[in-house]
Amino acid sequence: MVDAETGGAAVPDARPGVGVFDGLTKISDLLNAGDGGLVLLQRTVDLTLTATGAAGAAFIEYGSTGGRVVAAAGALTWSLGLPIDLPDQSVIMMKAQARERVREFPTSAVGAESGKHLAGLGMHRLMATTAMAGPLPIGVLGVCFPDEQGSASPEARSALAFLADFVAMQYGLGRGLPVYEDGPSLSGGDEAVALLGSDHVVRYWNPAAALLTARAIDDAIGRPWPFPLPAGDEMVEHQMACGTWIEIRTFPMPKSDAITVRFHARREPPADERDLFIALTGHELRTPVTVIRGYADTLAEHWDFLDEDARREAVFVVGQRARELARLVDRLLNAVSDDRPLGDVASIVPFDLVDALHAATDELTADLRRSLKVTLPAALPKALGDRASLATVLTELTTNAGKYSPNWVEVELTAGSDAQTVWFRVADRGVGIRPEHVERAFERFWQLETGDQRAYGGVGLGLYLVRRIIERQHGWVSLRPREGGGTVAEVRLPRADASHGEA
Repeated sequence: MVDAETGGAAVPDARPGVGVFDGLTKISDLLNAGDGGLVLLQRTVDLTLTATGAAGAAFIEYGSTGGRVVAAAGALTWSLGLPIDLPDQSVIMMKAQARERVREFPTSAVGAESGKHLAGLGMHRLMATTAMAGPLPIGVLGVCFPDEQGSASPEARSALAFLADFVAMQYGLGRGLPVYEDGPSLSGGDEAVALLGSDHVVRYWNPAAALLTARAIDDAIGRPWPFPLPAGDEMVEHQMACGTWIEIRTFPMPKSDAITVRFHARREPPADERDLFIALTGHELRTPVTVIRGYADTLAEHWDFLDEDARREAVFVVGQRARELARLVDRLLNAVSDDRPLGDVASIVPFDLVDALHAATDELTADLRRSLKVTLPAALPKALGDRASLATVLTELTTNAGKYSPNWVEVELTAGSDAQTVWFRVADRGVGIRPEHVERAFERFWQLETGDQRAYGGVGLGLYLVRRIIERQHGWVSLRPREGGGTVAEVRLPRADASHGEA
């Protein structure tokens, strides 16, 4: 059972038994039926609780520059969406497992923020292992326990190692994994994958690479990489001797000199995305500009014929639409460059989250305010962050919730706190979000793909901007399907009265 407010959990039965095997069988049956992705990865993490007797479990997927919690259960549910800085000592410990596959260590051994959060929730011991596919690390599967001095049984350690291998196997199948574009992929689909050492000698060559290049796995491994390598985030095209053009990208392995290479046959060029972006952006900009111009013209040309109430209403609409336009321009500017800073570090100060949310609610459009049910506590511990940004964050989240809620179904705003963070949630009863889309929704310009959902409009920048704003304040944001239908967006910020380490 998970506490909805704190993310805490009751410790499940520590005896893995029939339930574990039943769970594995159900997941395996779904994999054999062609399912996969984040849904089954989450089920595997859920199963890890029972198999190890832990209070919480989570899986961190590695990316090219860092990691992120993509599935969590029990006492670690709060960490969903949490970015992980790979130089953090905890991740180094988890990856440095040449002699010992499964490691146990106190929560005090992990980074200051995560360690204090775990201790505040009564979790004092961790056990973790790296999910490996051959030489390629996929990520970390970890669990936590409330006792400080205990030690996991051999059966629990074996169960964790087995389930980490089970996770790696799911990544090997692909089907929606990795969650992120720069995550580790071993899919046997149409994308070829290779792993190179620091000397650019091939250490891993998947079946798709063998099929695409007509180089057998045994012939490729141990030999130098045969094609050009792009620099950084660039993509290079190369024509093989057979005449086929391939597109090649590289992804440096974190904390390693190794390189992951992905390549595939050049596809037919898609429809011009720049034209699509310009068209969508023009539509989004045109709406507030048209309204502002219309009301401004009315005021200029008919001032003497308008009574005081009509003038005030026109001025109010102009101001509201101008703020909407300013937010849209800010979204577009931030979309141009991922390196553009979001606010000043000096603006990250203690503030009253409840008061800030009430103020941000007042800045919403009339339609959004009508559909928003505000259920906030009288007081919460102060948050550490940029109060001014809350208006943008709340506007984006409620706009997104309202947009996908037919007939403006009620959207609920709630808030709370735990030992290390304060949080607020925007929950709706709309069309909902598929589990495999909960992370893709934060990508720049990403849109739901089906035609009827495409009609909801937008340029796919709202959630992207929200994540950038919140993570700039050392917080994090996550999405999840809501029980009974709909979607929950959750934002967490550090508590100002908690002891925090270096950012």
